[in-house]
Amino acid sequence: MRFRSTPLATVTALAALAASAAIPTATAANATTAATAAAPGDVVSSAPSAFHPLPGQPTGTRAWKIHYRSTTADGAPNIVSGTVIVPQDGRTGPRPLITYAVGTVGMGDACAPSDNFPRGTAMEANLIQQLTLRGWAVVVTDYEGLGTPGVHTYTVGPSAGHAVLDAARAAQRLPEAGLSATGPVGIMGYSQGGQASSWAAELQGSYAPELQVKGTATGGVPGDLLKVAEFNNGSYGSGLIFMAAAGQDAAFPELDLDSYLNPAGKALVAGMKENCVAINSIAGSFKRISDLTTRDPLAQPDWRAALNRSRLGGTAPAAPVYQYHALADELIPYGVGRRLRSDWCARGANVEFDTVWVGEHVSGVITHSLAAGNWLADRFAGRPTHADC
Repeated sequence: MRFRSTPLATVTALAALAASAAIPTATAANATTAATAAAPGDVVSSAPSAFHPLPGQPTGTRAWKIHYRSTTADGAPNIVSGTVIVPQDGRTGPRPLITYAVGTVGMGDACAPSDNFPRGTAMEANLIQQLTLRGWAVVVTDYEGLGTPGVHTYTVGPSAGHAVLDAARAAQRLPEAGLSATGPVGIMGYSQGGQASSWAAELQGSYAPELQVKGTATGGVPGDLLKVAEFNNGSYGSGLIFMAAAGQDAAFPELDLDSYLNPAGKALVAGMKENCVAINSIAGSFKRISDLTTRDPLAQPDWRAALNRSRLGGTAPAAPVYQYHALADELIPYGVGRRLRSDWCARGANVEFDTVWVGEHVSGVITHSLAAGNWLADRFAGRPTHADC
């Protein structure tokens, strides 16, 4: 099913992206636990939830908050939370499943999408509703450490890619959802979600080859974190650098971020771990790394090696990719997106690249959400791709 854009869709999407959340939803009381869960993608617990793009807005869906098994960047087992959303449209038989990776929401547990869908305060819920209106099921990971114990491993690509793929497995294994284990799967995400979805695309062939992935729609991808950090140092987006440093340190404690921070840096990072993106972006904006450190961690070999572990482009995705990036992106340089496209093309990937000519980072996900959905609809329908490598 292909959709056309409408003014209302744009307005509601903008409203969703403007929303923020701070109150978790309690669902543990009626959770059910699977005693024998042992493999990545196995459901550990599930509980009925709700999906509202705006407070109280009906969607004609059923939703469940889940905890499922996944894998850290280092290959260790972990548990991640997420939400499975299925349209209640009377459809029988297999339906497509989108495993959706959200953009940056913050690092505090209250920022997790699963805690905000029931309240209508999740930032990309209106974009997700565009997918459920097509009759597609959607599963949204909270990522490692966001809504579960520990610090969110923000921008750690392999961890996020595992979480996205295992969310799809978990959705298919949740009996109440009624999804087929052999049904078609699409991967989708933008910004942080662009990194996560792109990592899922690269890892899928080796990590989750049984998933019937038909394509990945990914945008605003921070494919090279070192270049993104250099670009944002001292600018409007500099808070993202310190969030990313905290996320990398959570995944690789041997980096010892605290030993690099001065008192102001320690206070900023501690606050970021407890708050959502709106507060973190304001608190960290227009600061340079040198303002908050006693020495620059990005000049150290171990830090550069850690960030390069999250660099994309080393593996061709097994399924086709639709990649889009705003020419005037003020947070993720356009050149970083183009370089990822070139690296994938050089490795034989099937990539269709789309430049967003008008707009900037946040508007890119809104203006191209329908195009991304239509591209995935073509993949589900078995139509040919239009790779432009």
